[in-house]
Amino acid sequence: MSSEIKIDGIAIAPEVLSIIVSHAVEEVEGVASVGVNDFATNLVSMFSARSSQPTLPPIEVTVEDGKLHLTVRVTVFFGYPFKKLAEAVRSVCVKAIDGQVGVGVSAVDVCIDGLVFPKE
Repeated sequence: MSSEIKIDGIAIAPEVLSIIVSHAVEEVEGVASVGVNDFATNLVSMFSARSSQPTLPPIEVTVEDGKLHLTVRVTVFFGYPFKKLAEAVRSVCVKAIDGQVGVGVSAVDVCIDGLVFPKE
């Protein structure tokens, strides 16, 4: 994310929107992290000669018809139903953007990119 998002007469750095959304999503019960936070994969790629796959940004924002379209990538805890979790993530994203930025959200796509199992 590099260029600013222009909507409703204001320009906002995508990183600012990402921080707002990330902070809200991290509070959802069942979300382990925003984005993929795989320590083992990061270690292997640091000490390996082969290059790792490029990771996608945890939050992507585009403007469609004067509203924001968000894509949120999360790692979740095992045992939380994905559909309910995605609905909760969508809800907090819309509330956070509306409360902080004051613009509409056309859609929130939730991508569950990782799963954390409880230690036994």
